[in-house]
Amino acid sequence: MSERAEINIYNADSLAAMKKMPDNAYSLCIADPPYGIGVNVSMGRRKGQAHSGYHKFAGADSAAPPQEYFDELMRVSVNQIIWGANHFISKMPIDSPCWAMWDKGFSDEVTFAQFELAWTSFKTTCKKFDKSPIDRARIHPTQKPVALYKWLLANYAKPGDKIVDTHGGSCSLAIACWDMGFDLDAWELDADYYAAAVARLEKHKRQGQFDL
Repeated sequence: MSERAEINIYNADSLAAMKKMPDNAYSLCIADPPYGIGVNVSMGRRKGQAHSGYHKFAGADSAAPPQEYFDELMRVSVNQIIWGANHFISKMPIDSPCWAMWDKGFSDEVTFAQFELAWTSFKTTCKKFDKSPIDRARIHPTQKPVALYKWLLANYAKPGDKIVDTHGGSCSLAIACWDMGFDLDAWELDADYYAAAVARLEKHKRQGQFDL
């Protein structure tokens, strides 16, 4: 099978890795770091539903990354899309007119917010990805749909861009990059999530499917 893209996923600390990188090593960062809102297994499922087999959220989402992480992220990438920045807006380098919004399409059936926001470094207007629900079979409590990442890539990435993901999670972005032909380097510190995410990506590649 011919390779659609070069996808590298590392079980390591992304901050330590970024410190060794040159400036502007990547065209675009799409990151979903901890928000610092105390996410755990009990929050990571729909009301009345058993969770999907993931273990307790690594670090219990007790704090957003330190300022040093964001400083390095801005240094090693030309543009950035950062989920959850409304929870740590003081750490963003500048105001932005261009926020991306994910409408999950739920009412009171979800324990997380009905909408999620991403700060971007772009200068265009705000955009919304409409009503793509959380996957009940997710392997990570904050897993986002592959379709959401494909939408971000279609709107904000250019052909030939190299993408970086500092918190790989379930590898939804990796699957989107594979399907759309974008090279990606991703880091996931938690060994269990790393193993599950790599297995998910490899299964997807073997099946030749296009996830939502």
